[in-house]
Amino acid sequence: MRSRLNPIKEVARMFRKYLRNILTYLKHRITNAASEGLNSTIQTIKKMACGFRNREHFKIAIYFHCGGLDLYPDTHENV
Repeated sequence: MRSRLNPIKEVARMFRKYLRNILTYLKHRITNAASEGLNSTIQTIKKMACGFRNREHFKIAIYFHCGGLDLYPDTHENV
């Protein structure tokens, strides 16, 4: 590297290390942000619960929080 500035060298190394991934993103415009967000939500549910009695309860909690269900649905139509 020709630069004498360490921050510039670090950025150049980072680009060299991840160049293939950067080019893949630019070609396909796809990221794993949605799956990372879902994983973060699941990990938060896991931390809030301080453990589950069994896997079924954990699965139900994930469905409840990530399912987008209305907690108080309208049961009657307004007339």
